[in-house]
Amino acid sequence: MSFLRRIFSRSAPLPAPRGAEGYRAYAIGDIHGRLDLLNQLLAKIEEDIALRTPSQNFVIFLGDLIDRGPDSAGVVERLRTWHPAVARAVYLCGNHEEILLSVLAGERGILADWLQFGGAECLASYGLSPDVVQRESEADALAAIKAAIPLEHQAFLSTFADSFRFGDYLFVHAGIRPGIDVAAQSPKDLRWIREPFLADPTRHEFMVVHGHTISDQVDERSNRIGLDTGAYRTGRLTAMGVENGHRWFLDTAEPARR
Repeated sequence: MSFLRRIFSRSAPLPAPRGAEGYRAYAIGDIHGRLDLLNQLLAKIEEDIALRTPSQNFVIFLGDLIDRGPDSAGVVERLRTWHPAVARAVYLCGNHEEILLSVLAGERGILADWLQFGGAECLASYGLSPDVVQRESEADALAAIKAAIPLEHQAFLSTFADSFRFGDYLFVHAGIRPGIDVAAQSPKDLRWIREPFLADPTRHEFMVVHGHTISDQVDERSNRIGLDTGAYRTGRLTAMGVENGHRWFLDTAEPARR
């Protein structure tokens, strides 16, 4: 009988992850300059909150607010000034915020790469022509970028965290390095990692919720949930709600799925 109990304990499914007791959370995937979609999804979240039992709510932004899409400046301003009575906002730093902050700090040798993977659209949203920037010396270009982006936006972006723990869920931008304790994870991995995180089947002590890697639908696995549905190119910005042992999804392409 003891042998059978051991077999059963190894094969029994783990309990479903639960959110923080007494709270509800919504996590939003990569926005990438799509202010139009952000406004739609925030309205859906606020409507969803109103339809549910009153609770204390978090809205967690998984990073990559900026670049690629047409209105990075509008997204940053919208969220910098967004203080809803029904929720507390939590902002996580994505790899695109990391690069912009490095550019604003005057780091050399990264400007050309940033412009190619979304920075050009970001600058245009702040009224700065990428073509003009590329014709200038690196020093002059960096100075022009710093002057173009309001100090309030720079300060806001600099406050973003790397992770947020909510009950049995861990929210990060990109993922985690398998086999390393959360406290020892490097910011580079939390903001940039793909492999070996995405292919790793290991059950962690928490469910990892992330963006960064685009999938056509929510990428829901036994140990992680990917919420980046490629908003800047698909028109689909996705959020996940969590309360107690229940989770559900909202997006800008379909009615709420509960």
